[in-house]
Amino acid sequence: MKTALSAIALLCISSFAAADQVSKQASDIEPQVIEWRRHFHQHPELSNREFETAKYIEKYLRGLGLEVQTGVAHTGVVAILDSGKPGPVVALRADMDGLPVKEQNDLPFRSKATSEYNGNPVSVMHACGHDTHMAMLMGAAKILTDMKSQLSGKVKFVFQPAEEGAPVGEKGGAELMVTEGVMKGVDVVFGLHISSNTDVGTVEYRHGGIMAAVDPYKIVIKGKQAHGAYPWLSVDPVVTAAQVVMGLQTIVSRELPLIDEAAVITVGAIHGGNRTNIIPNEVELLGTIRTLDEDMRETLHAAVHRKATHIAQSMRAEAEVSLPYGDSYPITYNDPALMDKMLPTLHRTAGEGKVAEVKAVTGAEDFSFFQKEVPGLYLFVGGKPLDLPEDQAPAHHTPEFKIDESGMKLGVELLTNLTIDYMQKAK
Repeated sequence: MKTALSAIALLCISSFAAADQVSKQASDIEPQVIEWRRHFHQHPELSNREFETAKYIEKYLRGLGLEVQTGVAHTGVVAILDSGKPGPVVALRADMDGLPVKEQNDLPFRSKATSEYNGNPVSVMHACGHDTHMAMLMGAAKILTDMKSQLSGKVKFVFQPAEEGAPVGEKGGAELMVTEGVMKGVDVVFGLHISSNTDVGTVEYRHGGIMAAVDPYKIVIKGKQAHGAYPWLSVDPVVTAAQVVMGLQTIVSRELPLIDEAAVITVGAIHGGNRTNIIPNEVELLGTIRTLDEDMRETLHAAVHRKATHIAQSMRAEAEVSLPYGDSYPITYNDPALMDKMLPTLHRTAGEGKVAEVKAVTGAEDFSFFQKEVPGLYLFVGGKPLDLPEDQAPAHHTPEFKIDESGMKLGVELLTNLTIDYMQKAK
């Protein structure tokens, strides 16, 4: 027992000493992290088109002496830091892509970039903080490389393209990285997301599902066309579609145990008809489903098929349901045992009173594909100035989006300390 307690004490002392070293180095490298972030912000690129971004990252990682692989999942960059000692393989991930958004703020380094999206000319902006994610991971790569002698195992730095979704007709993102073998041999994966409405200096976590699964769907209601003056000659897909829309809303409110987890079903588009006096042959519904529990996800999927087809049948129409319609993402799921294991690292890094367990959000993240392969944690890091009211913070995916760059230092420290502590606890 005495030997075991001594080992635990030594581990604690070692962890605190390493954390102090990490904090000092994170402070030293913070100006460089900010410089990297501003470079990425001024030069954003869309999903699967992150060519110059990848070259910039590759050059830096090679300069650290790391083993670097490029062209992963089209434009991704993966680097390996090998301590030369036995131990686990820890993967750290940052996403790389910008969004087709025109920046509208007063930042001196705001984006003026343009590109093409789905065949249309667009402005491009890092409107979700991926520029900060890359900069934070580059900072962690520098510190971990400097501390190589204190590591046991390997670190895999994963710079992932196309988190926001690959262009139409293409594959990409975390799912393609998994297909290409990026998670092979990895024991654990950690990822962070900057949050524009969370105070700088804080970190948020959750056991289990922290972000929702996303399943897009399409429902085509097929009826019979007729003149609008003689609706009795039709099988009206417009009226049928209206009833389907209302019927879908009762799934969440009447069929799911919402005291367990949240769920959302949204109809985002309705297409059908082209004249005021013609009842069309068919109407198309497009929408999204968000769930945080696999059983509820299966229940909701089955209910969408049942509601749509049976309502249509009752109206003498026919419903064809495509679910999923396009790319689905799994639940972003923080392994509870791993969360418990690493929670002390969060508290020690951010400080007491700066760590909070939060409710899940119904947004989605393709980091979830990595977590389907190995246990992983996904955390939120504060990026809101302390003097800015939360309701005035610019939202993600908007032209006004911006963050307080002082929040990135904590992100660098978290990625670094999670890696070091996990390796030490694995001994």
